[in-house]
Amino acid sequence: MRVAILAHEQFPDRAKTAVGVLRYGDDEVAAVLDRTRAGERVRDHVPDVQDAPIVAGIDDVAGPIDALLVGIAPIGGGFDETWRPDVRGALERGCDVIAGLHYFLADDEEFARLADEHDCELRDLRRPPDDLTVSDGTASEVDADVVLTVGTDCSSGKMTTAFELAEAARERGVDAGVVPTGQTGIAIENYGIAVDRVVADFAAGAVERMVEERAAEYDVLFVEGQGSLAHPAYSAVTTAILHGAMPDRLVLCHVAGREAVHGYEHVPIPPPDEYAALYESMAEPVAPTDVVAGALNTQRLDDDAAGAAVEEYAEAIGAPATDPVRFDAAEILPAALGEE
Repeated sequence: MRVAILAHEQFPDRAKTAVGVLRYGDDEVAAVLDRTRAGERVRDHVPDVQDAPIVAGIDDVAGPIDALLVGIAPIGGGFDETWRPDVRGALERGCDVIAGLHYFLADDEEFARLADEHDCELRDLRRPPDDLTVSDGTASEVDADVVLTVGTDCSSGKMTTAFELAEAARERGVDAGVVPTGQTGIAIENYGIAVDRVVADFAAGAVERMVEERAAEYDVLFVEGQGSLAHPAYSAVTTAILHGAMPDRLVLCHVAGREAVHGYEHVPIPPPDEYAALYESMAEPVAPTDVVAGALNTQRLDDDAAGAAVEEYAEAIGAPATDPVRFDAAEILPAALGEE
């Protein structure tokens, strides 16, 4: 499939979905839409991902495309009306539109009409299944090993670490799969449930369902975490995933140098060792587990500072650590697999 990705005024730092699909997706990316960076290229900003031109709007995308993907999800998941011309233009070109917003495009009267007129699909990645139930507390009984990536904040590398670990495991011949719990992972895997959109009572059950489904296919599962336990807005979804997945092991993700919750700078992030203990104590009554490794996002550091930061982080949590993008996820894979 050939796709364009909408990331207006957010690429790359606040366009997590766009970057995730560029790095891990199988589809050909025809262009990234960002009106503030038109004329540049993806690799001017993000190395080691699929390259593509950056253009001002859908009318500037060359050649046929199959879909437009909304590659950003602002806080609250709303739809920015400045995107409307691009979505409208994509539908008029006969393209499907895929979005991971809380605002469902299929419920928008104009978009629904255009999709019907041009035989297109509006795919809302955050729309949950209708038949979810409460958790039965049975995820710990699956045959697969379950590893959950957890974080000290949002956008701390949980999805990236899950995909990097799965790739490293496959390179070792391990039959590994990812359990996506957010819109970016779902877009990459074409599978999953966006847990932050599920009714609270059913959130752990949604995670349990995915773990049990994917455990029938893989020997090791890397479950994508969401939010963080001490986040003032998103701790509920974090807890639901922790208890629903009943993981065998945890990998703690953190952004080097970040001392306060992003967007909530009045809320300090506890030290990494305290955060690891917090996750372990929260899991203990339901399904005991340990933080066995750490993943540190060192994107804003130079190489020497990044290496030193990883060493300091590993010492703080008392477990091996790496930056899985800058260095190699294989460095923490043995710990994640329970071999250390």
